[in-house]
Amino acid sequence: MFSVHKQSGEFLYQQVIDLICQQIGSGALSPGDKLPSLRHLSSELTVSIPTVRQAYLELERQGQIVAREKSGYFIQDKQNNPLVSIGCRTCRPVEVRCRNLIERIYDAIHSPGVLPFGIANPCMALPATKTLNRTMKRVMARAEERTLGYAHTIGDLGLRRQLSYRYLNHGLSVNPDEILITNGAQEALALALKSVASEGDVIAVESPAYHGLLELIESLGMLALELETCPVSGVSLEALDKALRRHQVAACMFSSSLSNPLGCVSSNQHRQAMVELLESYSVPLIEDDVYGDLIYAGPRPHPAQYYSRKGLVLTCSSFSKTVAPGYRIGWLLAGSAFRTAHKLKRSISCSSGLLQQMTLTDFLASGDYDRHLKRLLPVLKYNAQRMSAAISRYFPKQTGISQPGGGSVLWLQLPRKVDSVLLFQQAIEQDISILPGTVFSAGRRYKNHIRLSYGHPWSDNIDAGLSKLAELVHRQLTDNPD
Repeated sequence: MFSVHKQSGEFLYQQVIDLICQQIGSGALSPGDKLPSLRHLSSELTVSIPTVRQAYLELERQGQIVAREKSGYFIQDKQNNPLVSIGCRTCRPVEVRCRNLIERIYDAIHSPGVLPFGIANPCMALPATKTLNRTMKRVMARAEERTLGYAHTIGDLGLRRQLSYRYLNHGLSVNPDEILITNGAQEALALALKSVASEGDVIAVESPAYHGLLELIESLGMLALELETCPVSGVSLEALDKALRRHQVAACMFSSSLSNPLGCVSSNQHRQAMVELLESYSVPLIEDDVYGDLIYAGPRPHPAQYYSRKGLVLTCSSFSKTVAPGYRIGWLLAGSAFRTAHKLKRSISCSSGLLQQMTLTDFLASGDYDRHLKRLLPVLKYNAQRMSAAISRYFPKQTGISQPGGGSVLWLQLPRKVDSVLLFQQAIEQDISILPGTVFSAGRRYKNHIRLSYGHPWSDNIDAGLSKLAELVHRQLTDNPD
């Protein structure tokens, strides 16, 4: 029935968890089925009883199984509904007016002492603080005064070389001189968008879309066209084709490797078809790829630029989600728009922090980055399962919940009567931050949706915060019975 690989490098109890989850996912184990006893499974897998016990306890915390006194462990019934419906119907380009709400939200969620469900900060689930500090001290001792100077406008050559090496692992050959280092992914996105579009242009986005993209579109005086997006496969290619035929789309901005906030991972086939469709219309694609290295459900897909034949794909990424948001180091592969993006970078911010770039260069070259990801991904995966289980326990049974393939956020569809902006205000009064669904839509959709982050070390405070948040949801339903 089961097998584990003791030489794989993965903890044995995690392999036991994955095997049982696979059996549940395939239908081999159904709700109510009894699991083998600790002793029996230990013998079957030739692992210790404590290993099996640790796996069962973790599965119980995740809500996958339930312990019944003197009877053993059983597969738990699912209480929440997965998100399966299309996000919205594509309609027409609209002005974006979300900055005021986002500003109010950001002021609140960054207040001291607030439980940060509203901040997507996955690397903080298992911070690499000590390793980064040692690396920076080593760099400062070696380079001395150089670390205090300006970096080249396009970035430190050592870091660009390391990024070039990494893209080879994804099947993409990138010359270091084609990489532009930026102040985080947000600057990369801004440079990319300003390189291919102008005020008044129509920009197609997923729906729901990362609120930072929408705020950027608003700040540049452009229009947003929301496209139907599936919580499982990503943006609808049919909707994209229809939009390209009906509207003068200047560019598309998608988080297509791992959607934020839905958490879905699009397949390589889907991504290839998307790029080919866009390039047939000569429409640039700006890909927000900050979560590409944080996919834990299967292999990382190729960057969309892998499929580009016209140089119309611009890839934006950073180390903010994977290593250190405070370093503010990102990068842009601008394709055919590189010269324009380079000039914009020089005029806007001149360069990015050299000490941080040099530290990350050593962090990558030493293998510490890959070791960090190997430890971080299982933590994020199990945090997602723990948070999903807590939501199943505390929230109304009608709650729909995303099933992310990576990253650090869950997207919840609450009962229709719930007002997510009001819920945000009520939660902040309880020192709990969330993001209301309306900030992920130019058309102010998703009024009964919220985004929650599980990118924190799991604790009793996290569980207690979810319980309080659920109480606020139930209270809204009680106050609005009709």
